[in-house]
Amino acid sequence: MIETRLLPTDELLRSLVDEVVEIRVRENSVLQKIAELDRRGAAVELGYKNLPQVLRHAVRWDLTTAKKWVANAGLLASEITPTGSELAPVLPVTAEAVAEGALSVEHVAVVAEVMKTLPAEAEDSVVSFAREHEPSAVRAFGKDLAYRLYQNDPEPREPEPASQVNQHVMHWKNGMLEIKALLDTVTGAKYQALLDPLAKPRPETVEDGPDLRSRAVREGDALAELVDLMLRADQLPEHGGEPVTLTVTMRYDDLAKQVGQATLDNGERVPADQVRQLACSAGIIPLLLGAKSQPMDIGRKTRTFTAGIRRTLVARDRGCAFPGCGRPPRQCDAHHIRHWSDGGDTSVDNAVLLCRHHHTLIHQSEWDVTMEHGIPTFYAPRWMDEQRKPRRNLLHATA
Repeated sequence: MIETRLLPTDELLRSLVDEVVEIRVRENSVLQKIAELDRRGAAVELGYKNLPQVLRHAVRWDLTTAKKWVANAGLLASEITPTGSELAPVLPVTAEAVAEGALSVEHVAVVAEVMKTLPAEAEDSVVSFAREHEPSAVRAFGKDLAYRLYQNDPEPREPEPASQVNQHVMHWKNGMLEIKALLDTVTGAKYQALLDPLAKPRPETVEDGPDLRSRAVREGDALAELVDLMLRADQLPEHGGEPVTLTVTMRYDDLAKQVGQATLDNGERVPADQVRQLACSAGIIPLLLGAKSQPMDIGRKTRTFTAGIRRTLVARDRGCAFPGCGRPPRQCDAHHIRHWSDGGDTSVDNAVLLCRHHHTLIHQSEWDVTMEHGIPTFYAPRWMDEQRKPRRNLLHATA
């Protein structure tokens, strides 16, 4: 057996992935046995109070660990039936993926959760996505898939939901003003758009070093700065090369007919009847898909993306375009697919929105990104995928 320290990095990673798959297969087998012990009432048969107490003695697990395994076994038993069971699996595609070691227990929990809002035929799509992404991304994918499947359904005959009401509570405590607020969808998105550029970590300097403030402290300091800026309303900060704005994206035909919904920067949706009113508000940019827009290709004249290009990228990518990333546009930068220093143009067709983490990853790793049929398409390193299959961000895919 070759020592791990002698293996090349890509080979070591491939070996790790293979072993994790084996672990998942063995874990599935263990969970099936625990589920069967629970089904047949093994604890009572052996004179114990419950099954975790049995496992505590049988395999010397702490009680907390034993309870977790029993809970996971119950999850698998309720959502997918064990291989060889006389009953058909509740989620057959999921059961097959679990048997292969492609999905973790956490994946199964999320797949089961999202499938409660989706038709059975959607399981293939959900499991295919889960095979390549972490559980949190699967949850977001399921939510968006449900919206796209049902957005044209007639409205249910239920009472109109109560209109959203903005709430703000404040009181002084030990010389500090404590603030609590509950904001409606649109106001909340505006607030995020204002606060986010002010809450970014400070650039690292030789004198001060890195910014060690927690996110809560940075956002608190940002709110304090926002108050000062409101007192100097002509000095609002810029974000992405333009004054802080909120972009409302909608299909032109839908707006004309006053049907459907528009999408805010943060992915939240607002009904069509609010869009005309929003379009008249200062600091809000209406971006209509399908309508004529200004020329977006500025060639080699400059390396910096214009505000107009960024708005078009926001409408196209709807956030970080990296597969499985759900970060909204306000947390993203425009990236030259073919680097400007290598002769790449500053244009929509040579640009993609990436969050700071994935922007750095693309520059420093073997991940590749190209434009294919007008869609940002990514290719993983060979240690992750020897076939290098094309990947897209389905979380931000349009209907």
